[in-house]
Amino acid sequence: MHMNAYYRGMALVQVRDVPEATVRKLRARAAERGLTLAAYLRGELDQLANRPSNAEVVERLTRRDRHGGPTLAETVAEIRATRQAS
Repeated sequence: MHMNAYYRGMALVQVRDVPEATVRKLRARAAERGLTLAAYLRGELDQLANRPSNAEVVERLTRRDRHGGPTLAETVAEIRATRQAS
């Protein structure tokens, strides 16, 4: 883990071979929010890390009381909507 005086306890993550078009789009999104690219990507990575995995979603669904709850189709639609929103 890379550590310095400014980011003690934070890891350095480096991503190689990112297409220039992707970087331009990400920089534009960061700029729209008034953020640096690094700050924007940190936020996106935090959201990604906090999103439940497919296995966690399935496990939660199996524990739910299915009486009066959403149908399978409604559950699938909600999962797809959540994925598209993130």
